Amino acid sequence: MRIGEVARLAGVSTRALRYYEEQGLLTSERTVSEQRIYPESAVERVKLLQQLFSAGLSSRKILQLLPCIDSGQSSPEAFEIMRVERDRITAAMADLVATRDVLDRMIDIAHNPTPEHCPALRDTPWAPLGADDSVVAS
Repeated sequence: MRIGEVARLAGVSTRALRYYEEQGLLTSERTVSEQRIYPESAVERVKLLQQLFSAGLSSRKILQLLPCIDSGQSSPEAFEIMRVERDRITAAMADLVATRDVLDRMIDIAHNPTPEHCPALRDTPWAPLGADDSVVAS
């Protein structure tokens, strides 16, 4: 199967397939004219790779998981890789929630400014000229 057909059936670009090969995630054979030829199973493999990328895994992490995927046998190491990645994503989500909360506070302040948050609303550092103030004449 040629690269264009695999790309079409898997719903990815030919550039993605070349990247997967560069990363060691996918293999092809070459014709005499150096065209890539993939086995029929490449479409299913590319779809699996897309799922793993969608799950937040890097190509490096996916490469570490491939022996288990190819053998159909899980390992404690594979589960640990996925657990660590899940923990990383959970921490990133918590950071995003905290960032969103700060932005929500800033939006609220912008809608409801107070002297505490807006220097322009504070008393001026000088008092208005009053009756008991003397004016020095020159």
